[in-house]
Amino acid sequence: QVQLAESGGGLVQPGGSLRLSCVTSEQSINTYTMAWFRQAPGRERQFVAAIGESGSSTSDTNLVKGRFTISRDIARNAVFLQMNNLEPEDTAVYYCAALRDGTKFGLTRAKFGNMDYWGKGTLVTVSS
Repeated sequence: QVQLAESGGGLVQPGGSLRLSCVTSEQSINTYTMAWFRQAPGRERQFVAAIGESGSSTSDTNLVKGRFTISRDIARNAVFLQMNNLEPEDTAVYYCAALRDGTKFGLTRAKFGNMDYWGKGTLVTVSS
């Protein structure tokens, strides 16, 4: 069982930035597709962004609007979500997830939330 641990959430003012981190002790995670999702109160979970083994990435462009960037650090078995120009609508619990398929097909599956492992989430609150 792969365990994922998110961190970096918190309270931020509109227009501010946060960097979410997701780390694991699982070495093979670097061959996985890694993704970020979010779920706001009373709403369904949303796909945010995903990154494959090769470093190729995809995101929900309507949601991200050029403000969020997903990246990974192979040496640290970690994936990050840099979030800039945050809006109150970005308030949600953000989840890291992993899929054993690190190919472009994995990126497609990630868009539909078809992941193998999930973290417990980190809360992001955007408010003045």
